[in-house]
Amino acid sequence: MLEVENLNVFRGKLQILWDVSMRIEEGQAVSIIGANGAGKTTLLSTIVGLLKPNSGRILFDGEEISGLAPYKIAEFGISFVPEDRKLFGSLSVQENLILGAYSPRARVKKEESLKMVYELFPVLAERKKQLATTLSGESKECWL
Repeated sequence: MLEVENLNVFRGKLQILWDVSMRIEEGQAVSIIGANGAGKTTLLSTIVGLLKPNSGRILFDGEEISGLAPYKIAEFGISFVPEDRKLFGSLSVQENLILGAYSPRARVKKEESLKMVYELFPVLAERKKQLATTLSGESKECWL
C-alpha cells in the first residue's frame, strides 16, 4: 500500500503541492489527472525520491520512504516513466526492458516480468530485437 500524508513540495521558492494526501491499496489502479502545471509530475517525482518534500510523509507498506534515495525507492518496485519517454536508442527494445530489472529485487523476476510485458504489449515481443530509436514516436535521442 502506498500512502501520501499532507505532502508539501516546493520547487525553489514556489510551492507546487499543498497538503496532498492519498492512499492506494494493493491491486488498486489509480490515475492522476489535471491540467498542465497542476503538480502531477511533482507528486510522482517526490514519491520516487527525485524531489524532497518540505513536509508530509510517504509510506509504502507502512514503512516511511520519504527522504530515501531514488535507487532505494526503486528497490521497492516504485518508479515512473516521465512523459518524454527517453529510451536508450542504441539498445534493442528487449535491452531497454531488461534495464528495468536492474535492482536485485527486480532481477529475480526478470523473465517473469518480460513475459508479462510481452503479453500486455505483443508488438514489443515482435520487435524485441529492434533498436529502440527506430520505434514510432521515439525522439531519436538516447541517454548515454
